[in-house]
Amino acid sequence: MIFALGFVGLSVSFLNFAGTVGASSAPDDPRADAIVVLTGGTERVERAVALLVEGRASRLLISGVHPGTTQQQIATMTSGDLPLFECCVDLDRVALNTTGNALETASWVQEHGFRSLLVVTSAYHLPRASLELAEVLPNVELVPYPVYQPRLDLRSWYRSPKTIRLLLREYVKYTLARLRIVVSRGSGMFSNT
Repeated sequence: MIFALGFVGLSVSFLNFAGTVGASSAPDDPRADAIVVLTGGTERVERAVALLVEGRASRLLISGVHPGTTQQQIATMTSGDLPLFECCVDLDRVALNTTGNALETASWVQEHGFRSLLVVTSAYHLPRASLELAEVLPNVELVPYPVYQPRLDLRSWYRSPKTIRLLLREYVKYTLARLRIVVSRGSGMFSNT
């Protein structure tokens, strides 16, 4: 009985997660002090650079860049202007995962004194990225900006086994991140008493 209730609860939670991801959309007039894009796809970086070119923010952090990748290569890949990269784009080569992206972004945000941040990543990754960033940047306004891959139909996710598997994997990662944060907060409460 408990197992069945747990399964139903997880199923409902997953359906809510998948529905939220599929229904997410970019803000009509996105603006912030700065932009962070979490690497993991060309579309993400291209969209973040376009937002910077449009004047939606004054500076861009590309988090999770491979150590061998240069600004010139990214500028070429995104059809960006190298002088724009030299003045207004920072590359984080340290982060290896979403938690690392959040930590490196927090350091960058604090160094520059930003109070608002456009968060650019794939729509399916946005809930976990936002969760991680909100934990390390509690006083910074996060403006989610989902990027949809053209070959991935997240609105009709239930029609594709490949998309269902992708969302299930991301849901598990998101759930584990939530649990880690809750446990971390709880252990912090007990260590202060």
